[in-house]
This record gives sequence, C-alpha cells and structure tokens, in this order.
Amino acid sequence: MKLENYQYETCDNSIINYYEADNSNPILLIIHAQSTNSRSYSDVIKELSKRFHLILIDCYGHGKSSHNREKYNIISQGDDLIEFIQYKTDEKISILGHSSGGLIACYIASKSDLCDNLILEDPPLFSSTGEKRFNYYNYNDLSTICHNFINQEEEEDFVYYYFMNQYMWNFFPENSREKIRSKSGKSVLKYRKKHPDKALKIRFWPKKSLEAFNGMEEYDPYFGENFYNDTFNCNIDYNKLLSEINCKTLFMKANTKIGDDGLIQGALTDEDLQHVTELIKNITVEYFNCGHGIHNEKKKEFVKSVIETLE
Repeated sequence: MKLENYQYETCDNSIINYYEADNSNPILLIIHAQSTNSRSYSDVIKELSKRFHLILIDCYGHGKSSHNREKYNIISQGDDLIEFIQYKTDEKISILGHSSGGLIACYIASKSDLCDNLILEDPPLFSSTGEKRFNYYNYNDLSTICHNFINQEEEEDFVYYYFMNQYMWNFFPENSREKIRSKSGKSVLKYRKKHPDKALKIRFWPKKSLEAFNGMEEYDPYFGENFYNDTFNCNIDYNKLLSEINCKTLFMKANTKIGDDGLIQGALTDEDLQHVTELIKNITVEYFNCGHGIHNEKKKEFVKSVIETLE
C-alpha cells in the first residue's frame, strides 16, 4: 500500500509532515513514539489500510515536521493536531498513539470531540512526570542521553552518540561489553558516514535491537531534553485529563520488568495502568507478551486488535 506524502501548515506557520492512504475507509490517525517517526509503522500499513484510511504524522522534532523547540510539548503538539484533524475532516476519527504519541492522543481525545475510537499503545501515563520518571527506563536511557549530548561538544552525530551510550550496554556480559561496544561503534561510524540520512543498520545485529534507531537520524535531541526536565508534560493534571476522555478506548499493555538495579523496564507498571482504567470511563485493556514496540514485535496480534476496535 503506497502512502502519499503531504505537509500541512498550521495557523502559526508550523509544518506537520504526514503520509496518507487514498481510500474511503474510516480515518485512523497514527502518532508515533519519541525518537522514531511515521515509518515506524511500515510493517503494518498494508493490513491496516484494508480497514482504515491511514494518516501517519511526524511529530514536531521528528521526521520532516517542524523542528521548533518551543513546540516540543504535549499542549503545542496536541492543539496543532486538533487543528490539523479539523482541516482534514468534519467526522470523528480513530486515533492511535504509541508511547509519547499516546500521551498526545490522550490530550486530543480529552480536549476535543474529534475522536470516537482511541487506541493507546503502551503510553507512559503517570510514569514520565515528576520524580516518578527517575525510576523508569526512558529517563535513564533516551532522556538522559539527550541531555548529556546537548551538554557536550566532542560528538556531533546523535545517532552514534546514542548507540555508544545507550543503557542497553548494561545488559551485556561485563567481561565482553567494551570489546563488543568498541567494535560495533566502528561499524556505526562507518555506516553513518556513508548513509547519514538513512536508518541505522549494523551487520549481525538483530533487527529488533535497531528498531529504536528507525527515524533517529531525523530526531532532535531537544525533544528528549523536554522529557529529561519534565517540560514536555506542561504540568498537566493527568487525573483530570484522563477523566475527561469519553470515547471508546483500547489500552495495549506491553511487558514491564523490574531490573536487578530496581529500574522499571517498561512504559508503566500494572499499578499505573490500574489508575488509568479507573479514570477513563469506557476502556478495554489487552496485554501483549513483548517489549514496548507492540506493532513491531507482535504485528498480527496488533493489527487484529486495532481492526477489532471498529466493531
């Protein structure tokens, strides 16, 4: 299924880059996770387009949308997407948001009546704000790496910097970690010099381990900085925000593990999710035995669950 590339200019001249399927099915707007872009969903587009008129956007600071740091927050992105949806259609639509995109999707569903079918793919509700964020994987991985990258001058390539400093190295055997890291880093540098505008590929590395890099070559680390300093959430009262969501909602929950160091490896705990279900009135939860990227790791199950939300 081929998607056409378009751009929408908001009332304040910001650019929302998006890809759209040409069919008459009900609209599904997809909002990707942090550090990737709309290409993240390329493996499920064909099946989803059989039932949906797909619109996949690049969030600000990602892909070909505006890289305006003042827009790297839930309110600016959410309000501009509300404007964009009103431009595209007069009808209510389905909205799917993954991770940070799920936070934005919640904002749209809460602050407007544009959404009648909300699909949340493992968003970090209640876990990405305040002091609570310090105990979660994203803060100790992407957010902190973005902050450190911004405050150093030796390395200019964020993709390489992230690869060399990602928290995942802590899971490698200590006696071989530095050797693998050094050797792999040389491969990354070689590839980045040859293909600076392409998603990272490394020989012998599993595809699953490189999914986080899909779109990172067009990612602005200042977006991650706003999760590090907690300005992305704009001090929003998520209790109030979620309680004002009235549409049908599906929450897709991936695995969450607690590491030996006490770090929470996942978007949110079962306790966080329980709180979410107490606030959103019409919500269903489905559990997936996989990591954070459900649409990449459990493609068939993911597509089936999304399509069934139409029924």
